[in-house]
Amino acid sequence: MPNILMISGHPNLAASVGNITILREVASALPDVEIRCLDTLYPDFKINVAAEQDALLKADVIVWQFPFSWYSLPGIMKLWLDEVFLHGFAHGSAAKLGGKKLVLSFTTGAPQALYSSDGFFGHDVEDYLIQFETTAALCNLAMQKPVYTCGVSYSDRDQIKIAQQKIMAKEHASRLITVLHALSSEPEMAV
Repeated sequence: MPNILMISGHPNLAASVGNITILREVASALPDVEIRCLDTLYPDFKINVAAEQDALLKADVIVWQFPFSWYSLPGIMKLWLDEVFLHGFAHGSAAKLGGKKLVLSFTTGAPQALYSSDGFFGHDVEDYLIQFETTAALCNLAMQKPVYTCGVSYSDRDQIKIAQQKIMAKEHASRLITVLHALSSEPEMAV
């Protein structure tokens, strides 16, 4: 099985329902996956760049797990990207990440129906992913089809809604685990 690194960009996993459930399900099903939770590793927002780059170098598959925040990454994960994906490491003539696979795994607060040309946002979820595709291309990462779940909102949570979100998150995790198993059965990559 290839080395899989999962970067959790949730800013506060202690308050999470969806993302924490996804992480726990993946950890249970795939105990060899390295999961790095940015909120607990860096509560002071001081990223250990060397440690993060070392983890990335060891990985064959990189999973970014996060809640969609303003149609992008949460702040701590954006800071991580800014500080870790440096020229000469992640991109440029001396880049070291080329050939690794990148999987985006995320949740949105808004329901799926709002993400369409006829919906409130006027765009499909995939329309918001061009920045990730560009980053993957710049870093020579093989971006995989994203795994996402819409409707995991923090507003108006009651016990029924929390139970529904846990079910949705477990289904999300199952889809992600299937993707990771499929990537594991592909021939080894030359890095």
